[in-house]
Amino acid sequence: MIGCVPWPVRPRKRGRPYVYSPTVILRCFIIRIWFRIDSNNGLHTFLNRDCQYNHKLSLACGLVSIPCRRTFDRRLKTISPDVKERISLMGYLFVAEDIADPSITAIDSTLLKAKGHVWHKSSRIKGIVPRSGIDTDAKWGYSHTKGWVFGYKLHLTSTTKAAAGEIVIPLTADITTANVQDNQMYVPLTSSSRVFSLPLSLRYMAADPGYDAKKLYEYSKKTLGIDLVCPVERYKSTSKKRREIVCFYESVLGQAIYNRRGISIEPLIEHIKSVFRIDSLPVRGFHAVSAIVLLSILLYQIMVYYNCKKNKSNPKSIKYMLGTI
Repeated sequence: MIGCVPWPVRPRKRGRPYVYSPTVILRCFIIRIWFRIDSNNGLHTFLNRDCQYNHKLSLACGLVSIPCRRTFDRRLKTISPDVKERISLMGYLFVAEDIADPSITAIDSTLLKAKGHVWHKSSRIKGIVPRSGIDTDAKWGYSHTKGWVFGYKLHLTSTTKAAAGEIVIPLTADITTANVQDNQMYVPLTSSSRVFSLPLSLRYMAADPGYDAKKLYEYSKKTLGIDLVCPVERYKSTSKKRREIVCFYESVLGQAIYNRRGISIEPLIEHIKSVFRIDSLPVRGFHAVSAIVLLSILLYQIMVYYNCKKNKSNPKSIKYMLGTI
């Protein structure tokens, strides 16, 4: 599937060209996630193992020689921007081929617990790392469901469903530390996908109260041509323009749009976390966390896309596929 998808061509950077192309390295890292290999050293050992099955996988990756562990380490730190573009393209393919309906989309985030021990604020301020095994890139974040979590945050946009059986697909994704507010990622997530520039007759974005901001309503309407629908409080001093937003949210249509979020993006996020075991995170450091989580999102899209092409009755049933060929 990775060889069949028309991936975006990134402009070539100055300097020495890669020995292993981004697509080849992508295949290698997907092998790591597929077989739940916990380190790049383990990936190198797995691909270098002298048996027919492993040689077959190496050839499928497009490898003539096996990259060393340090090569995998370096490439893992720089692969995230490329993976984000590929996630966006896969979302576009689902929409362009009428596999998923983007007329009502949703946006949400989830906290991911960092690997190892927590780093308390008092020690961080003093610059003291009290014990080994602490991810010093992680930050503290708060959610109403999980409370305080030391780690990172996955931000996601997806399609929604109106009834059982419809497919919910990630459209864009990004990773930040846990302390980043949801509304700060609204523009980056929606501006990075061709899906949000398609001319559609009906288009809404369902979001939780964390995205309730005047500039986001204006950006959605003027730039994206969509309406942002999220819970809005009504006060005595509420302006006329904001009262219109409140009235729409409280209307039958507004409630129907918002209710799609709870049966679509929230279960999708929990499903992905469960299938790929990314909560708690299996790696430390922002670059490694970003790469592994985004690769998991991309692999989810590819597997669902494959199942759709094979006319599987339940395309999102992918957990049984992992670890097998």
